[in-house]
Amino acid sequence: MTSEMSTFNLNNKSVFSNFVLGTVQIGTDYGIANQTGKPSQESAIEMIKLAWKAGITEFDTAQVYGDAEQILGSAFRDLGIADEVSVISKFSHAVDHLDAGAMKEAFESSLQTLGISSFKGMMLHNEALLDIWPKGLSEIFKSFRASGKMKLAGVSVYSPEKALNALELDGIDFVQIPGNLLDRRFEKSGVFEAAIANKKQIYIRSIFLQGLLVMDLNLIPEQMRYAVPYVREIGNVSNEYSFTPAELAIGFAKLDFHNCQVLLGADSIQHLKSNIKSWQADYPKEIRNKVKQVFSAVPEKVTNILLWPK
Repeated sequence: MTSEMSTFNLNNKSVFSNFVLGTVQIGTDYGIANQTGKPSQESAIEMIKLAWKAGITEFDTAQVYGDAEQILGSAFRDLGIADEVSVISKFSHAVDHLDAGAMKEAFESSLQTLGISSFKGMMLHNEALLDIWPKGLSEIFKSFRASGKMKLAGVSVYSPEKALNALELDGIDFVQIPGNLLDRRFEKSGVFEAAIANKKQIYIRSIFLQGLLVMDLNLIPEQMRYAVPYVREIGNVSNEYSFTPAELAIGFAKLDFHNCQVLLGADSIQHLKSNIKSWQADYPKEIRNKVKQVFSAVPEKVTNILLWPK
């Protein structure tokens, strides 16, 4: 066993069954808390390998995540796991989503780049595209499913309204939403109940809110200082339970989103190791209620990144 893997169990697929490795950070400079930029290609490939050896089998990527698909493809080839991994990707905004030929070309290009024969799922990367779902887009996705090269169709959304809309649409199998310590919007809107009623899956992203929830207070940008009281309170709750803020965020996600797939990204091997170790830990069930009590009404200008100052 290498030293970098000595802090957690290997091949623990049952523990990581709903852990999805997000790859936006390995392909782009992403996140308000990112001080180092994207990792080198060599480090990124090692991160993918480390995740797989720990027991993580599902990966979330996108055509607009820089070279993330290429990095995944390289790691899959090196490990010889192209037939075993589950991959979710998203179409580029630049593709005409009503042009069946262009969509097929983009679809096949991603498969080739990743070196896989099929996707677990392909997603709309913009909730506004739901407006054209009944205008021909659903038929294009239906053709991908019929080809045997795609199992599920999904969409990434920012608002509870669009999530509820998507969950009612025929042909949409899963919806990806933000969810974290501060954000009660989707819960209060009945999104999780709607998913159960419609027998559809929820994917959770942004459990660190682009890193804001675990930032040093002094590093929060001036235009975002209004978020400081909430980040400070996360630190207070974390200290109460002897957790780090990152552990609290992961522990809450494990407890509150246990019926969902949860995306966690990382911008370094050390960061990924920390996330894996934290995911494997046990957390007291009471922190779920504590978090919801303390953060019952956080302003949307904090929780919705679309409202953040540019």
